[in-house]
Formats: sequence, C-alpha cells, structure tokens
Amino acid sequence: MLAVVGEDAVHRVAGLPGEAGPVGLTLALGRLRSLGVGALRVALPAPGHPLGLSGPPEFNARALDAGEAVVCHGAAFGLVPEVHEAGPAGDVHAEVVWHVLPVREAPPADVPSLGEAERELAEALREATEVLARLDVAASGPVAEAAIDAYRARAERGREVLAPGYPPRAVRVLELAQRVGLLVSLAYGNGHGGAVSASEMAARGAALRPVERTARRAQVAAYNSVVEEREKGVR
Repeated sequence: MLAVVGEDAVHRVAGLPGEAGPVGLTLALGRLRSLGVGALRVALPAPGHPLGLSGPPEFNARALDAGEAVVCHGAAFGLVPEVHEAGPAGDVHAEVVWHVLPVREAPPADVPSLGEAERELAEALREATEVLARLDVAASGPVAEAAIDAYRARAERGREVLAPGYPPRAVRVLELAQRVGLLVSLAYGNGHGGAVSASEMAARGAALRPVERTARRAQVAAYNSVVEEREKGVR
C-alpha cells in the first residue's frame, strides 16, 4: 500500500461498482478483489504508443492524457489517475483520484516478455550512449551529476525495487530500464549540448525516442511479469 501512495497525501477511487462516491484505497482494493480482480497490470502509454492498453478508445484516451493507468486482471476494469494539488501555500500536497472505467478484455498492447525486454535494453543502452556522444549532449555538470547521484542513492536505498515474489530477471530488467531512462532524461534535460541547430535537435529527438520507448516497454514488462507468469501457470 505504501508503494502505491508514495509521498501523496490522499488516494481515493471513484466510479467503483456498488459505491455512490469516492472511497479510500484500502476499501477499493478489497472491493475489486470481491469483483474478481486477482492482479493489476501497469500501463505507461505515450502519444502514438498505447503501451499496456487494450481499449476501448475512451479508456485509452484517458490513460494517454494521464500517461499511466492500471488494468485489472480477472475483471474488465481499468483505473486512471487524476492528480490535484491541495493545501495552503507552503504546505501543498498531491491528492490522487483513481477513476474506474470499463476496459476491453484483450492482451495489452506491445508488452514484451522479460527475455525480449532484457535483450532490447542491452542494445538500447549502447544506442543511448552512442547518441549522447555523437550529438555531444552534455553528460556532466551540476544538473547531470545531481541526477546521477539521486539515482544511485535511490538504488542503494531500494535494492528491492519490486515486491517479494517477482522473478530475479524482472528486478534486473527494471533496474536497467531505469538506467536507460535516466540517460534519456539527461539527454533531453541538460540543455542542447552540441545540438545547436534545429536539425541537430530534431536528430537527437529522433535518435532517442526509440530508446525511451524501449525503456518504457521494459518497465511495463517487469512490473507485469508476475501476472504474466500466473497466466502461464508458472509460480
């Protein structure tokens, strides 16, 4: 539960069958289980890439706007978060309302197996490093160093990046996907580096988009690996 809530102050679930209004997260998860939900899948869609989604279009559109969603396994529901800021100035916190919507019971879009994700990530890491060097994107300086230090600190604090019970390969895949994602974010966030012209900036974006896509696919594969193994009867 703490992993879901994170640093947010309040999480509520709206649109849950049998409830007239929003309810707390604990009650909502219990109600979903009573409705047949045995597990939850993560979706991380982006424009042009409905990663982890299965439709219908209305749900996909809401999930795309949010940049994330949860799809229930065992019942045709999905949840899309809506984040609000609340509280007085100086004490602002995030409140999240998860909207329950109908989904299509179909395989999620473009989610690789763990083996595929691991192979793709190894290549993506090489590509990201080559792109950074070729386009002379700044990979040093205070901003980059702070981001790398923060990543390393998170890694040391949370070696258990997934809950107990996940396959060891899922942990490896998620850690590598986060590393690739960090490189991509540094490339986009640390100024223009040597890419001073519009054409060079466009080339950087074109080169990094497939790498970022691979990292997101791998993250979804890692998070959802327990569900996939359960479907195959492997525990």
